[in-house]
Amino acid sequence: MSTKQPSPGLKMALEYGPIILFFVGYVFLKDRVFTVGGTEYTGFIAMTALFIPLLALSTLALWRLTGHISKMQIVTLVLVVGFGGLSIWFNDERFFKMKPTMIYLLFAGILGFGLMRGQSYLESVMDAALPLQREGWMILTKRLALFFLFLAVANEAIWRTMSTDAWVNFKTFGLTLGTFGFFMSQAKLFAKFGIPEDAPKD
Repeated sequence: MSTKQPSPGLKMALEYGPIILFFVGYVFLKDRVFTVGGTEYTGFIAMTALFIPLLALSTLALWRLTGHISKMQIVTLVLVVGFGGLSIWFNDERFFKMKPTMIYLLFAGILGFGLMRGQSYLESVMDAALPLQREGWMILTKRLALFFLFLAVANEAIWRTMSTDAWVNFKTFGLTLGTFGFFMSQAKLFAKFGIPEDAPKD
């Protein structure tokens, strides 16, 4: 299996392409109704059915290109297939809307469990890309666990109290921009606890 790293642009397209395509497709299909086997499905359910194979194909492409996919990507794919499949099977969009909540609660729980054991599970998956001192990893892990909890609560509040349009916008732009914003806000931590590339390793 090849371990060649794809270009940053291609990697970003594979990671975020399915989300963008879901948004674009929803915008065009949200007011349409599709009848399959005598059952009517909204545009949201139709795009959910398309999103599942799109995400699976993009994850497979990343694996083929890099020879590796993270545990977070695997868990995300499994939950998308699970909750997306439930939405399609029961013709109920609520299952798919719950999916981000389950993902963020799971990630927060895993990070929190590691912290209780005095470990940073985040370090084990990001150390190569983001070398930090141990204290820095522990602080970042605690902050990210709390951030994931916040995202889970925000997702629940939005899908339960707002329109489907609002939730789709939140899922497409809010979650993505929020994640980028979180890591950008940690600049001082990275500067304080970062390990120079030429520093000797233990």
